[in-house]
Amino acid sequence: MSWLWGLLGLALGAAIGLLIRRGRDVERLAEAEREAKALLAQADEKAAAVRERTLEEARAQIREDRARAEAALAREREASRADLARERDEMERELERARTQAQQAREEMARDREDLRREREKVDVVEERLTRRGEQQDARALRLDEQEERLDAREAEWRRRDDELADREADVDRRLHEVAGMDRQQAERIVLDRVEQELEREKSVRVRASVERADAEAKRRSQAILAQAIQRSASEVSAAIAVTVVPIPSDAMKGRIIGREGRNIRAFEALTGVDLIIDDTPEAVLLSSFNPLRREVARLALGELIEDGRIHPARIEEVVQKAQADMQTYIRERGEEATLEANVVGVKPGLLQLLGRMHFRTSYGQNILQHSVQVAHMSGIIAAELGIDEAMARRAGLLHDIGKSIDREIEGTHTEIGAGLGRRFGEPDEVIDAIANHHDLDRSETLFPVLVNAADAVSAARPGARRESLEVYLKRLEGLENIASSFPGVEKSYAIQAGREIRIIVEPDEIDDARAVLLARDIASRIEQDMEYPGQVQVTVVRETRAVQYAR
Repeated sequence: MSWLWGLLGLALGAAIGLLIRRGRDVERLAEAEREAKALLAQADEKAAAVRERTLEEARAQIREDRARAEAALAREREASRADLARERDEMERELERARTQAQQAREEMARDREDLRREREKVDVVEERLTRRGEQQDARALRLDEQEERLDAREAEWRRRDDELADREADVDRRLHEVAGMDRQQAERIVLDRVEQELEREKSVRVRASVERADAEAKRRSQAILAQAIQRSASEVSAAIAVTVVPIPSDAMKGRIIGREGRNIRAFEALTGVDLIIDDTPEAVLLSSFNPLRREVARLALGELIEDGRIHPARIEEVVQKAQADMQTYIRERGEEATLEANVVGVKPGLLQLLGRMHFRTSYGQNILQHSVQVAHMSGIIAAELGIDEAMARRAGLLHDIGKSIDREIEGTHTEIGAGLGRRFGEPDEVIDAIANHHDLDRSETLFPVLVNAADAVSAARPGARRESLEVYLKRLEGLENIASSFPGVEKSYAIQAGREIRIIVEPDEIDDARAVLLARDIASRIEQDMEYPGQVQVTVVRETRAVQYAR
C-alpha cells in the first residue's frame, strides 16, 4: 500500500507540479496576451498614423497634380488664345491685303475705264478726222483728175514746143558753124575748156573753204583738249630768287660768323662759292649766288654751324662737305619724287640726279622741275585724248627740259644738251625727238614734240606761272585798251584778269547786236596781229541800252 501511496504521492506531486506549471503558463499566456494586445494597439496606432500620412501625401500629390494640370490647362488655353490671336491677325492682314488689292483693282479699273474713255474719244476724233480727210481726198481726187487733163494738154503743147526748139537749135547750130567757121567738135572743145576752168576755180574755192573749216575744227578740238588737260592738272608754282635769307639767333652771332680778321667768312665763301652778306638787317644774314645749288648747300652748312656754335675754318670745311653729300641725296630724292608724281617708271639713276637738279632751276621765276612734272601730266592727258601712247608722252614731257640741269656748265642749247643726255642714257627715239624738237616742230619726226610743245605752252601761260616786269605788264594792258578804243563806236575798254580779258563797252546807238559780234571778232584779230601775249585774250563786247524817265 505504501507503494500505492507512493504512486499516489507521485501522481499528486506530478499533478500539483503540473498545476503549478499550468498556472505559470496561464500567467505567461495572459502576459503574452496583454503584450500582444499592446503590440496590436501600437500596430493599430502606427497603421493609423501611416494611413493618415499616406492619405495626406495622396491628398498633396492630388493637389500638386491638380495644380500642374490646371497650369498646363492654362498654358494650353494661353497658347490657344495666342494662336487664335495670330490667326485672327493673319486673317485681318489677309483681309486688309485683299481689301487693298481690291481697292487697287478698283482704281486700276477706274483708270482703265478713264483710259478707255479717252481712247474712245481719240478714236472718235480720229474717225471724224478720217471722215473729213476722206471727203478731202475725194475732192482732191476730182481736182487731180482735172489737173491731169490740163497737164496732158500742157505736155502735148510742150512736146510741140520741144520739136520747134529742136528745129530752131539745129538751125542756130548750123548758122553758128557758118559764122564761126568751126565744126561741132571744135565748139564742144572750147565750151568744155571753159567749163573745166570754171570747175577748177570752183574746186579751189571749195578746197580753201574746206581747209578753213578743217583749221577751225582743229583749233576748236585742240582748245577743248588743252582746256581739259588744264582742268585735270593742278600744280603749285613757286618762284626762286638769287638771295636766301638765313635767320640767326642774335646779332652777336654775326661777329662769330665773320671770325677773327674775317677768316671764317673768307673760308665759308671759298668753300661754298657763295657771297655771305652781313649787313644791318636784324637777326639775319644773306646768301647771294645765281647758282641755286650752291646757295642751298651754303644755307644748310650755315644753318648747322649756327646751331652747333663752333665756327672756325676746319669746322666750316667739315660742315660744307657734309652739306654737299646731303645735297646729293636730297637731289636724288627730288628726282624720284618727280618721277612718281609724273607716273614715269624706269628712269635711270643718272637721269634722276639730273631731274633733281632742276628743282633748283627757274625759268622766268617758274620752277623747272614742277614745270616738267606739269608738262608730263598734260602731255599724258592730251595723248590719251588723241589715242597716242600716254606713257611715252608723259616720259617725253618730264624729260623735255632735262638739258637745263647742266646748260650753265657746258656749251649748247638746252635742247641739244637734253637730246645728248637722252641718247647717253638710252631713252627711246620718241623721247629724244621731243627733247630735241619741242621748240622746232618743223624738224620733228613724231607727234610727241607737238604734244610737249602744246603742254609746255599751257604750263608757261598759266596766270602767275612766270614773272614779268611791271613795265611789260602795264604796257600789255595799255596796248589792249588802246587797240579796243581805236575802233569806232567803242565808249570804254577795260583790260582785266591780268590782261587775259578785255571788256569793251560800246555805244548802243552806233553798234547794234550784229555789229557787236563783228566788232569782237575784229578786235580779236587785231590783237593777234599787233601784240605778243601768253595764252589767250578773251574779248567781251557789252552793249547796253537804258531808258530813264522821272515821275513827278
